[in-house]
Amino acid sequence: MSRIAVIGAGAWGTALAISLARRGGHEINLWAHSPAHAEELSDTGENLRYLPGYIVPADIRITSRLEEAISGAGIILTVTPSQALRSIMEQIAPSLRTEQVLLSASKGIEEKTFLRMSQIMREYAPNNPIGTLGGPSFAQEVAAGMPTAITIALDEAAAVKRLQDDFTSSSLRVYRNEDVIGTELGGALKNVIALAAGIVVGLELGNNAAAALITRGMVELTRLAMACGGRRETLSGLSGVGDLVLTCTGGLSRNRTVGIELGRGRKLPEILESLNGKVAEGVRSTTAALGLAARYGVEMPITEQMALILHQDKAPRDAIRELMSRPGRTE
Repeated sequence: MSRIAVIGAGAWGTALAISLARRGGHEINLWAHSPAHAEELSDTGENLRYLPGYIVPADIRITSRLEEAISGAGIILTVTPSQALRSIMEQIAPSLRTEQVLLSASKGIEEKTFLRMSQIMREYAPNNPIGTLGGPSFAQEVAAGMPTAITIALDEAAAVKRLQDDFTSSSLRVYRNEDVIGTELGGALKNVIALAAGIVVGLELGNNAAAALITRGMVELTRLAMACGGRRETLSGLSGVGDLVLTCTGGLSRNRTVGIELGRGRKLPEILESLNGKVAEGVRSTTAALGLAARYGVEMPITEQMALILHQDKAPRDAIRELMSRPGRTE
């Protein structure tokens, strides 16, 4: 049995808590950011704000107090928006024990520092085992118990094997690897490409364009991840091409949805407002990805055009036209 603290009661955090409870054999604390949300979860047995329609098992303990959530936990699973992780780590760092395993399921890059989630964790927990969870996994399908495969990356063999055993269930197949960098960047950068893939749909440019965009997006993603120290084989797996395909093509993808609406002519603030508090990580990760690319001298033309659309109000059709008119090159 493991004691697991799930930090973040959004759709993904709730789905993972439900999956862990369904597996059985764990004590699970689920932390919600606000006392009102924690009370609502406890009273209704359902996450009406972010994951309606799925019962939160009664044996999951719900709290809005961080110290209470992590007390006694052997595994601390952070599932917050990427830009909120630093604040969470600042608050829990004084209470951490070095034997506690920290695992991030947030798929993003910190906007100002260009740091990955595990790097932020390492600043506050220099001696703890730290890993990341990735792969193609819509929260609704995980909560429903539909077959899903994910990967957990951590460079300590015993700790990652323990996590694999703890998370694996009849509906969740877990693979493991040691490439934290590749796993994290695959999960973060695919959101940027999903925005662009959504624009292709919104502009009604066809399947040929969508396939080309996803394929060339995969090249950008792999190029940057490898420059940062990730492995090509990781990007060919679940946390790379697997997550990219799902997020670029699946109807439940928030990033793809934002892209579709941009392609249809809606403005970004209006689109984000319509998400009702849910986060499309690609919006902020686009700027961070470009900062990281500049640091390593990596060319990312799709990401550059996405940044111009998001932050300089460039017309999506003009961005596509510019990508199509770039000088010819070898593949």
